[in-house]
Amino acid sequence: MKKIWRGLVRYFKGTDKLLLCLCLICSAYSVILMCGIHNSGMATIRAVQMQIITSVLGLVAAMIISSFDYRFLSRLWKLYYPICIGLVVLTYFFGEQRVESVDDKAWLPIPFLGINFQPSELLKIAFILTFALHLEKVGDDIKNLKNLLLLCLHGAVPVLLIHFQGDDGTAVIFLLIFLSMIFSAGIQWRYVAIAGAALVVAAPLAWLYLMSNDQKLRILALFIPDLDTNGILYQQYNAKIAIGSGGGFGEGLFIGEHVYVPEIHNDFIFSFVGQSLGFVGCISVIVLLFFICFRLLIFSRKSNDLLGAYICIGVFATIAFQSIVNIGMNLSILPVIGVTLPFFSYGGTSVTTLYMGIGLALSVYIHNKEHLFIDD
Repeated sequence: MKKIWRGLVRYFKGTDKLLLCLCLICSAYSVILMCGIHNSGMATIRAVQMQIITSVLGLVAAMIISSFDYRFLSRLWKLYYPICIGLVVLTYFFGEQRVESVDDKAWLPIPFLGINFQPSELLKIAFILTFALHLEKVGDDIKNLKNLLLLCLHGAVPVLLIHFQGDDGTAVIFLLIFLSMIFSAGIQWRYVAIAGAALVVAAPLAWLYLMSNDQKLRILALFIPDLDTNGILYQQYNAKIAIGSGGGFGEGLFIGEHVYVPEIHNDFIFSFVGQSLGFVGCISVIVLLFFICFRLLIFSRKSNDLLGAYICIGVFATIAFQSIVNIGMNLSILPVIGVTLPFFSYGGTSVTTLYMGIGLALSVYIHNKEHLFIDD
């Protein structure tokens, strides 16, 4: 026991305590929110228990991962990347829906445990590591068209796999992670201009031939607020009512009755924050997530190699864009695409893998040989 205690003390002396504390505050905050949602009858006690368990498991995973050198972990890509890809492919045959109202079968059951997990979340971690390694190996040769096309192919694999799985929300997050990392590597602006022009041409074709009526409705709702409020847009409409009713300081966490929003403990937990804690509560969530993202950018800037910098950018992009998209969904300024709010939304796989990403960033912090990091 003394050895374990000394090991923990030594670990916390060497790691970034500020980032860990910010993440733990978010997790404690989420558990309190889950208790309030449970008290309102919109979530089971199991949701509260699972949020505690997965946060603890995530913290342990972060500590274990950060104890390994991220360079060593990146070199093991031939081991974990095919496994993560294979698990996603398995969802095509054995995947289960989280709720009946959605089309994606993104979950795999774990035999004998009675729980499911989402392989695409594990793939995020594997993709960040492998793509960071790919970018580092390419280096300045990213200007070469062949190298750029290979990088785009690398990014397209998870995006397309998740898209055909039916989880377009997660596919969008993968795309944004890819774009963030490749931009940080110094892609030439002429390629950006070409991609932008292609997007402008492809957008109307996608609208006419690729997008379903439900997807079109979700986009049209941004411009026509009262469109189909009792149908597919019921969830987003109620979220706006919930947030608006909270005012400056909210109606309280444990008042016993809140506006019903489907998936309020998951994708729409921000609407519960708005109603129960008001504008002040919403700002507190945004500030916490902002400082986590800001800390990750500091890690990236101070890393003494490109691999570490790219890893931190990937983790930053995951948390930043999931936060932006989720809050935008709740405020009806972005369409609903099924993206969770990092650390706050209920979800065993998402919470645990977020902490795994934090563990990668902490590995960059701990294992820089030149000691470029200072307490600030």
